[in-house]
Amino acid sequence: MKKISFDYGQTERFVSAPEIEKLFPEAEAALKSLYDGSCKGADFLGWLDLPDRITEAELKEIEQAAKSLRERTQVVVIIGIGGSYLGSKAVIEALSDSFHNYDPAGMKIIFAGQNIGEDYYYELEKYLQDKEFGICVISKSGTTTEPAIAFRILKELLEKKVGRTAACERIVAITDARKGALRTLADREGYKTFVIPDNVGGRFSVLTPVGLLPVALAGFDIRSLVRGAAEMSQECLENSKNAAIRYAAARTALHRKGYTVELLANFHPKLHYITEWWKQLYGESEGKEHKGIFPAGVDFTTDLHSMGQYIQQGPRFMMETVISVAKPDHTVPIPADADDLDKLNFLAGRRVDEVNKMAELGTRIAHVDGGVPNMKITLPELSEASIGQLFYFFELACGISGCMSDINPFDQPGVEDYKNNMFALLEKPGYEEATQAIKSKF
Repeated sequence: MKKISFDYGQTERFVSAPEIEKLFPEAEAALKSLYDGSCKGADFLGWLDLPDRITEAELKEIEQAAKSLRERTQVVVIIGIGGSYLGSKAVIEALSDSFHNYDPAGMKIIFAGQNIGEDYYYELEKYLQDKEFGICVISKSGTTTEPAIAFRILKELLEKKVGRTAACERIVAITDARKGALRTLADREGYKTFVIPDNVGGRFSVLTPVGLLPVALAGFDIRSLVRGAAEMSQECLENSKNAAIRYAAARTALHRKGYTVELLANFHPKLHYITEWWKQLYGESEGKEHKGIFPAGVDFTTDLHSMGQYIQQGPRFMMETVISVAKPDHTVPIPADADDLDKLNFLAGRRVDEVNKMAELGTRIAHVDGGVPNMKITLPELSEASIGQLFYFFELACGISGCMSDINPFDQPGVEDYKNNMFALLEKPGYEEATQAIKSKF
């Protein structure tokens, strides 16, 4: 299997190789603390050896559930928020046809529960009215506001459309093993269920049924996805100077020199949701105790015509990590034109990807010259295996980086603040005192 690679060579003007290498022992100690469970948040390390623990029986059960739902439906709505949808959406968007987002059999995967947009739900209900659809609802508790609202709306629509008994055969719940509102409902109604492991946080859950079932529903190879992650896991276990160690050390060295924002930039339009998944992974993991690198994302070359000016000549507090795909799936040559009014005949016969690669290199050179340290991750191709490698690489580097900052990378206590304010404003029972307090402020 071809492997992804990582290079921090274009950071040397800003932080020297010896400065980065000086942090290797610290990064290795952080990795050891993950492996031996002595790090902060050790109760949530189930993702660490997950690629090697997934059994043949578990994979078969996921594939069978996907097959069963695909046979009954044209559309499956994945309900979830944050880590309950971003990983699977990243894989599906990366591997799907850009203009259809469905497999050759005609299955379409759409997402809900990641927002509270009334027009979105009106339009979704309207879209589903004449479709044979099913639901995959993902929530550990079953009470998270956004997915819970979505599930209420879509469950009612499905039951009205096909009846309660048939609806139960078209709903799969991924939830807690024993407790919670969704577990109670699933057991009562007889939904097919999968378990979110107690020791795997949402943003690290893409290789659990949370991510694997939606990917299988979309018709992609979950075995290759897991195999790619397992290969990266094995390489990181065997090589003390592995890519995750080097990435964590390089970005930490830059952060300690005052680079407080990391831009994840891609030059492939199918990688947008990989960036969105990465933003959640690093934002929720590192942003604590007034610490952490701010994760931001840009899609190039598109954003070079909007954010490019700021990146090139704005304040110098950014580092940039570029994801490059070595080999596209298809070949499109640029045609010659008799009039050559756009003066592009010098490109005639050359591939679009060649132009894209030179735009990528030209951008990296310009940004480094403009004062932006630059790192590069290269994927050999856009495939399940490469994406599996990338997911595990980022997860492990995130754990290492968090430990190097002496924070717990696996909790997210700050996320509760907006929820408590929202419940108080909505006058949820039990929040009376908070309701009065918040109304007195605004």
